[in-house]
Amino acid sequence: MGREELVFRVLLVILLSSSRAVVGQGEDYAAAPGEQSESGRRKEMVPAMFIFGDSLIDNGNNNNLPSFAKANYYPYGIDFQAGPTGRFSNGYTMVDEIGELLGLPLIPAYSQASGEQMLHGLNYASAAAGILDITGRNFVGRIPFNQQIKNFENTLDQITGNLGAVNMAQALGRCIFFVGMGSNDYLNNYLMPNYQTRNEYNGPQYADLLVQEYSQQLTRLYNLGGRKFVLAGLGLMGCIPSILAQSVTGQCSEEVNQLMIPFNANLKVMMNQLSSNLPGSHFIYIDVRNMFQDILTNYRSYGFSVINRGCCGIGRNRGQITCLPFETPCPNRNQYVFWDAFHPTEAVNILMGRKAFSGDQTVVYPMNIEQLANL
Repeated sequence: MGREELVFRVLLVILLSSSRAVVGQGEDYAAAPGEQSESGRRKEMVPAMFIFGDSLIDNGNNNNLPSFAKANYYPYGIDFQAGPTGRFSNGYTMVDEIGELLGLPLIPAYSQASGEQMLHGLNYASAAAGILDITGRNFVGRIPFNQQIKNFENTLDQITGNLGAVNMAQALGRCIFFVGMGSNDYLNNYLMPNYQTRNEYNGPQYADLLVQEYSQQLTRLYNLGGRKFVLAGLGLMGCIPSILAQSVTGQCSEEVNQLMIPFNANLKVMMNQLSSNLPGSHFIYIDVRNMFQDILTNYRSYGFSVINRGCCGIGRNRGQITCLPFETPCPNRNQYVFWDAFHPTEAVNILMGRKAFSGDQTVVYPMNIEQLANL
């Protein structure tokens, strides 16, 4: 551990635990899976990981918001040792698995963390959040990407003066910045009847709008010290139970799946441009679409048996109403691809996390997360 990294962590503990009001009670992360002793974990490959995104990787930032987008109740977390935490899964999320592979303990939610919990990074993700501030307003409370960046900036403001700009830059330059945005900009904006977006933009125009804003947001994170970025593309959202439930035939919506293609294409172009224009930066792209296509096509080889309905939910495909408090979920959760109307099971999250960490260029480009961490 280098001197600047050691100072970085000490100051995080001292300053953040005392200077920022903590929202909510927080979870007992010491009891969660992956939070083993130093001797029980992999060797840490990076000082910390900072996470930005939506419900696919939120782990509790919405718990104390006036929001309909919450998962801090049973049966969410049924397979998570700490129980319901705000994760939209029966257990691990994708970033939980990636963090563990990097040798890090579970990264806590920004709104709940204090003290030593912050040593290895923070998770700023928020369910219903989008690239656009207006996205997700149907759920009332959420933390859009712009505000997530401001929250990260608030974190840095509290420690930069004591650590010094040079030491701060050196420490942050080795950290992983994981960003997974865009799903809600379609599901809870463009595809919603009470939004005017679809009347104002066709699919390619909307993708252009999103990625233009996204590029500016990522540049802000770069200017705040980020250098190693992991960007998750959009998956096959036309195949989630919520969309399947709207189909008379119960088939994936090809219209929705095609709608995402320009966004993913733009994201790759943007990533390459940022890598060229921002000195010292490294961007990698997780091809979630390819991953999900592989899982849905070869599900039996991965041990899954149910690919077209949620493990927890109500109505057609268990996707018309998502998982309700104290609802009884399916008992064979590891055989399901989808946990609820919108989100994958822990089994899928772990599988995708491992592919992103050590997979080849068919699923992560131009290098995998392990290679990025070793740069």
